[in-house]
Amino acid sequence: MSSSCFHCHQPVPRGIDLTVEIEGQQQPMCCFGCQSVAETIVDQGLTHFYKYRETKPGELILVPDELQQLQSELERYDDPDIQREFVSRQGERQAATLALEGMTCAACAWLIERQLMNTSGVSKVVVNSATERLQVEWQADQTRLSDILRAIHQVGYKALPFQQADLEASYEKKRRGYIRRLGVAGIASMQTMMVAFGLYFDDIDDTTRLYFWWVSLLFTAPVIVYSCQPFFVNALKALKARTLNMDVPVALAMAIAFVASFYATVTDTGEIYYECVSMFAFFLLSGRFLEMQAKHKAVANAANLMKLIPAIAERKTDEGWQQVMVKYLEPGDVIRVKAGETIPADGQLMDADAWCDESLLTGESRPVAKKQLDTVYAGSINQEHPISIRIQATHQETLLSGIISLQDSALEQKPRFVRLADIVSRYFVLMTLIVTTLTYVAWTFIDPSKAFWVMLAVLVATCPCALSLAAPTAMSGAVSRLNRSGILIKHAVLMEALPKMKTLCVDKTGTLTRGQFSIVDCVYNDTLSAADIEHIAASLESYSEHPIARPIQRLSAHQPLDAVEIHQGFGISGCYQGERYRIGSLAFIQQWHPDATSPMEHANVILASEKQILAAWQVDDELRADTATTLQWYKNRGFNIVMLTGDSAERAEQLAASLPIDQVYAGLKPEDKLSRLQSLRKDGPVLMVGDGINDGPVLAGADGSVTFATGSDLAQTSSDVVILNGELAGLRRMYETATLTRRIIRQNFTWAIGYNLVILPLAVTGQVGPLLAMLGMSASSLIVMTNSLRLMRDAR
Repeated sequence: MSSSCFHCHQPVPRGIDLTVEIEGQQQPMCCFGCQSVAETIVDQGLTHFYKYRETKPGELILVPDELQQLQSELERYDDPDIQREFVSRQGERQAATLALEGMTCAACAWLIERQLMNTSGVSKVVVNSATERLQVEWQADQTRLSDILRAIHQVGYKALPFQQADLEASYEKKRRGYIRRLGVAGIASMQTMMVAFGLYFDDIDDTTRLYFWWVSLLFTAPVIVYSCQPFFVNALKALKARTLNMDVPVALAMAIAFVASFYATVTDTGEIYYECVSMFAFFLLSGRFLEMQAKHKAVANAANLMKLIPAIAERKTDEGWQQVMVKYLEPGDVIRVKAGETIPADGQLMDADAWCDESLLTGESRPVAKKQLDTVYAGSINQEHPISIRIQATHQETLLSGIISLQDSALEQKPRFVRLADIVSRYFVLMTLIVTTLTYVAWTFIDPSKAFWVMLAVLVATCPCALSLAAPTAMSGAVSRLNRSGILIKHAVLMEALPKMKTLCVDKTGTLTRGQFSIVDCVYNDTLSAADIEHIAASLESYSEHPIARPIQRLSAHQPLDAVEIHQGFGISGCYQGERYRIGSLAFIQQWHPDATSPMEHANVILASEKQILAAWQVDDELRADTATTLQWYKNRGFNIVMLTGDSAERAEQLAASLPIDQVYAGLKPEDKLSRLQSLRKDGPVLMVGDGINDGPVLAGADGSVTFATGSDLAQTSSDVVILNGELAGLRRMYETATLTRRIIRQNFTWAIGYNLVILPLAVTGQVGPLLAMLGMSASSLIVMTNSLRLMRDAR
């Protein structure tokens, strides 16, 4: 048996007898670290790693010291105190968002997903190549976070817990790296093109020509070694994992061109292609740089919210107010927030009132009034006077973190057209390599002197960069666009399904209406002043707990009354300044005045003395201001609008008469709503809009669902979309964005596929040279990115 470790090639210490079965043979290991990694490689079916690795001394990738250092570094993230800032928990189930490094396309995402889904205890893995983030869920009793991070490292990528505040720093680091590589490639491109121009003269002697070749090599070498490093690294990762990504043809084209040029320079025979290599690297890096900026713009909106959370808060202690780091705040702590400052965590307002600017959370531009014990949210701004807040939620439990988590979740989901693009681009690379090989073979018979040029042009021109960008960039822009309008997409698949829907079902209370009773109309008798009438009515209703009494209670200050009696289901009676009064339904008043009629149509609260009726109010659930216009907008687009409500038929029909509603189904229990919705689905997919809690079953049963929610409701609702600003007009913005997204994705696919169908015959027949092919490929990707950026414009 060999005396060196099969994994790291270091000597096996005396007395160590560790082995791993690799491809049917027991191979020696020098330590437990090498044994563990080797077993993982075998278990995951990645034994091809040993076929392609370097085996010379000094070129080892994994050695025991490095393994131990990596293990120690990753195990730090298993500390519960560290995890509290980025890991969410529900019992034993834990979830986190990780930032990935080294990704270039959908093939990288596929490789990471395959690796993690084979890890014990991991229940969900979603990788987004556009945002370079990973959402992972695991069972804490079966695996650890460090195990997940280590599994990602083992396939050549780096993953660390994603911190929103670190997004800008990570982006800036990557941006500077691209600029440096672009600078090297740009300078080399200019110099090699100048030298190439000199080589075009026919009267140049061989010595000068060879000198120019060596000068070109001198300028191109840094481009290959430094500027092109990301392409080669990512291509090698893909090949080692037995898959293909769009860096494979790119790296292959540059490697072939450089090696051929180097051989020609050393042997003083053939042709050189240094200017093509430098220009190709420059154009490709320029495209990747612009792509990175577009991605950052698309995903930075929610991350920028986290920058507004202050790092320090004032906490109340036994010694008075003390400044502490926000991350050390705990539920139950009392903090003070001065006027103009940002609230650092969710909590209950301890003061009598406050005004908060929640525009960054909900899109609502007007300050929101808060009263004592109301919930205030992290990220909102205290407008007027200093306030005290009792902390209810911190870190990952705040509304702001929930908003960001929902956006990330939507970005990381893959609708059908995104999955299709991933599959097509992966197989398209294989097709490109096959066509390139066949083209080279064919041209060796047609004209051997042009075979290399034509092969290089085909390899470059048909790189599927634009195809792989067509859908993910558009989806990122759409989610960001809606998020800025106070609309959170929880399930991105709705963006694909919504344009196909033609039935809109709506709940009544809390959906078409605000879910809050208010006085719609009133009429007063002139026997008493309006102030006296409102004072008597408010004092009587102050003894009621019914929601319909609350608007009356707010009419005036209350006064204790004598002989107060609560008549369940009818109203309240009592004595004010020696005279008896009643407030309640018409039937209740008719017990005193049998012939009385309501002084106002639709009045449902009436005040009367023993002598006469004094006032009447119509108290009802107020319509949202944009209900009628939104429903009419959907009606104009051919939607069948249906009301499903548990309210009485009379009240439902009364409301529907003033709105463009086609069908009304009233008096429905939750199970009745679901049954009715299933009947409607027989005619096509249905969009359901409900209140999120009471309508849970029907929301879950619809093809698409929308609800209004804030605070804790955000986590409870099972809908596909959450509208935070309370505007029904969000339904219109959502439909317009979904339609625009579908149109842009179709345009991107049409352009990407059309470009390849046009450029491929031209390249194969030798009509397009490598330099023009490079320009075409870069321009194709830039056109797709620019088209997708249209979604970043603010919605009207």
